[in-house]
Amino acid sequence: MISKYKTNPIIKPNEVTPSMEGYRVLGAFNPGAVDYGDEIILLLRVAESCKPREGYVSVPIYHFEGEESYPDILEFKSTDPEVSLKDTRGVVYKGQDYLSTTSHIRLARSKDGLNFTVEEKPFIYPIDESEKYGIEDARVTYIDGKYYINYTVVSEGSWATALAVTEDFVRVERKGVIFHPENKDVAIFPEKVRGKYIALHRPNNSGFGKPSIWYSESPDLLHWGNHKCILRPRDNKWESQKIGGGARPMKTPEGWPIIYHGKGDNSVYSLFCLLLALEEPHKIIRRASTPLLTPTEPYETEGFFPYVVFSNGIVERDGKIFLYYGASDETVCVALTDVDSLLRTF
Repeated sequence: MISKYKTNPIIKPNEVTPSMEGYRVLGAFNPGAVDYGDEIILLLRVAESCKPREGYVSVPIYHFEGEESYPDILEFKSTDPEVSLKDTRGVVYKGQDYLSTTSHIRLARSKDGLNFTVEEKPFIYPIDESEKYGIEDARVTYIDGKYYINYTVVSEGSWATALAVTEDFVRVERKGVIFHPENKDVAIFPEKVRGKYIALHRPNNSGFGKPSIWYSESPDLLHWGNHKCILRPRDNKWESQKIGGGARPMKTPEGWPIIYHGKGDNSVYSLFCLLLALEEPHKIIRRASTPLLTPTEPYETEGFFPYVVFSNGIVERDGKIFLYYGASDETVCVALTDVDSLLRTF
């Protein structure tokens, strides 16, 4: 049904240039993906920390001055009683939280979809307080001549989803936050359905139940409503904690195939297939009973966050489907399939 590329990973952290002196790249993963002219473009999440310095605790930060922003390093003496390590990803100083890593979006380009060249500079990076702690996990959808990029922004106000638009992957127009905290895993459909733009999203659930996949509609891609929960985690080992949407949906005569992720027992992430109705995409036609992809290879079971396969990028080209995914929150991998094979997974 689907095959992992034999020379995975196709992008590793050591192939990515740090965005500033004193930073180091810990991960290049979870790419959005799009067919652009004769290229396939990946929108990598690049996670960076500071190079260690003996006697100090260092965290990456961004400064904002007017319409300008730039990365920097904030250092505290490790003996300072005001410094405490919250966990492996957090530092607290005088009651203020800081993250030990920050992420931005970097472009990688390829002619064949398998061999990529990563650009040296960030493409989308924090520019205001709503993005203070980083930008993560981009998805991209082509609609009417423009490429709409949604991504997770992280700040003191928690995490939310923002939108940007480009026509050439050089100039970017930001549209701001479109799903308020706490909401992520947004996948925008590539065309209107019954006169409305459609998106899947995943609000956090701190009350009853578990984080699930929701449906919403918009007249303009900015204002979203008519929210419906359409898919909840099942009582199995693959979805025992939560589920969330992946890349933009594909259109077929049978419906809209969706590849979503489930977080299960022992925090293992797997990928599943779902088929939504063409004219009523809040309705489920079929749902796969077993995963499409699970972490089995060393590059998926070892690393920064082991036993994770997470996809938010997919490209259809020459009858093939390139499913790009992050492995262990560290590298980029690809698996190959086609639409008929996906539709036979149900």
